Amino acid sequence: MQSNNRIFEDAARLAEGAMGTAVAFKREIEALVRAQLERILAGMDLVKRDEFEAAREMAVNARAEQEKLAERVAALEAARTEETKPAGTGKPRTPGGEPA
Repeated sequence: MQSNNRIFEDAARLAEGAMGTAVAFKREIEALVRAQLERILAGMDLVKRDEFEAAREMAVNARAEQEKLAERVAALEAARTEETKPAGTGKPRTPGGEPA
């Protein structure tokens, strides 16, 4: 009976050692994969999230400013067109006030 217990104890120790080895092997593989992925990503020259958000905000602001300026230019052109029209003749005038 004692020999059966000894066999089971030896088998349990062997299984425990194999599990420990498997866990260590898993950690080592994970570390290697992580290092390889970090190396690949570093070589891709990707932007960080905060840098992307800053550039995006600048683009949104530039677009809004461009739209405001386009409206202003349109209003100025409309005002200029009104200025250069003579009253009643319908013919446009040059900026100097002479008929075209």
